[in-house]
Amino acid sequence: MSQLGDMLEQGQYDEMWDRCCGFIDLSINQFMDIQKRLLLEQIEMLKNCPLGKGIFNGANPTTVEEFRRMVPLTSYEDYAPYLLKRRWDVLPRKPIMWQYTSGKSAEYSYRWAPVTARMMDETEALVFALSFFSGAKKRHDVTIRPNDRVLYGMAPPPYATGTMTRVFPHEIFQFLPPVEEAENVSFEERVTQGFKMGLEKGMDYCLSMSSVTVAMGEKFKSSGGKVDIKKMVKKPAMLARLLKGKMRAKLAGRPMLPKDLWKLKGLITYGIDGEVFRDKINEMWGCYPLDFHGCTEAVIIAMQTWDHQGMTFIPHMNFFEFIPESEAVKCWQDPSYQPQTYLMNELKPGNYELVITNFHGGAFVRYRLGHLVQITSLRNDKLDIDIPQMRFLTRVDDQIDIAGFTRLSEKVLWQALEHSRVAYDNWTARKETSKGRPVLRYYLEPKKGQRINAQEAAGLIHAELKQLDQPYSELEDFTGLMPLEVTVLPQGAFKLYKLKQQAAGAELAHLSPPHINPSPEIIEFLSATAGKVRVTEAETVAV
Repeated sequence: MSQLGDMLEQGQYDEMWDRCCGFIDLSINQFMDIQKRLLLEQIEMLKNCPLGKGIFNGANPTTVEEFRRMVPLTSYEDYAPYLLKRRWDVLPRKPIMWQYTSGKSAEYSYRWAPVTARMMDETEALVFALSFFSGAKKRHDVTIRPNDRVLYGMAPPPYATGTMTRVFPHEIFQFLPPVEEAENVSFEERVTQGFKMGLEKGMDYCLSMSSVTVAMGEKFKSSGGKVDIKKMVKKPAMLARLLKGKMRAKLAGRPMLPKDLWKLKGLITYGIDGEVFRDKINEMWGCYPLDFHGCTEAVIIAMQTWDHQGMTFIPHMNFFEFIPESEAVKCWQDPSYQPQTYLMNELKPGNYELVITNFHGGAFVRYRLGHLVQITSLRNDKLDIDIPQMRFLTRVDDQIDIAGFTRLSEKVLWQALEHSRVAYDNWTARKETSKGRPVLRYYLEPKKGQRINAQEAAGLIHAELKQLDQPYSELEDFTGLMPLEVTVLPQGAFKLYKLKQQAAGAELAHLSPPHINPSPEIIEFLSATAGKVRVTEAETVAV
């Protein structure tokens, strides 16, 4: 067992808080001191390995300033010859494991990234920090205890979220289902089994995708609290929990929800939809989800604290540089353009693309993640955290540009749809041309047993987008353009796509169509499922 696991079992909660969560007490100057010290250590490791020498291309930086001036910005293309073959001999430090993410690029099906022993140690502490923050009301408020029951709703290794779960000392908790079992079944089977075990044993923490927590809440609501007593008689603990939950819901005058069955200490979610479903999750589960931002190449970048507001950057995993959004867009359009970057202590509120350099022997150097983040404030005054606060917006290269007037992200499109109260089950959207003009088209599948009037849906979503995105609102005001159209898909369209992908052996990340800019082939397949429910011209209506 790890040192942190031993400390938890021995009840050394204050010491654990300081070790895992102490970064929130740093001043911005202390934050930068850590950044610069660890970067200089990483530079020396890079100078002595083939990958680093190739990236440096003859440069010999000895200071942070020289490093930023001499070493170019990089993309995965610079690492692919080494990392796709998982060559450890060219790296700054030998990794103890590899993790990947499914790529969107046709060029790379996966992006592999090495993880060193030191990176794993630091990740363990940060997973503890997530669990502490999720249940805390103030500093040093540690509610997690050995043998707590934890729903395991993360993607398995070698995905990064699975690595996070693995590095956590899961043997001193009751994972639902146990990690070794969970990694040998499909994601859906794991979540279903975990919830069944939670009904019988109880649940203290939930680690899951945001959309999964919402989907389970919707299932409880739609079931109406029905309990098959004949099936439950052999499981009295499960029966008692369900009956108590049904009674709580009845007294509240509403359908049964997860909060009627469990009083969670903490709920940790991940995914771009976390902010979209924040209030809905709180309504269903009785607590706000704690969100964090990370990725395969950088592990954990930032996390919320117990106020569940902006995320605080982690100083000791990666060196951070920031490209202003306008500059980022320029260099995505023109790869030869070299933008200026800013450090953490040079930021102003606004939108930036993240650039990271791994610490602790990692592979990535001045690496453009393509993640667009918003710096919401330079500190958290309420909790006295002297580090810039951020929220993740989208990928710089994964937005819908309408007439060069506005760039709409997946999160904004999803929020508009969710706020519109349209009874949808799934969706995707892309930019198209209709009657010679650019349009934003939503493809919506209705909830089971519901119908969507395309014209009404388009009007509702359009109104929400105007509230969420000022440039979109100005597009109509200044040009008279109303560029939103809705196409209603037959029920079951996304399910059939998933079955097709499963039959083809697709990975978890590719089982569903992307929400942003799906290919013509995907749209053709979704629309072709109209063999039973035909999509007519009347069902596609512009605002």
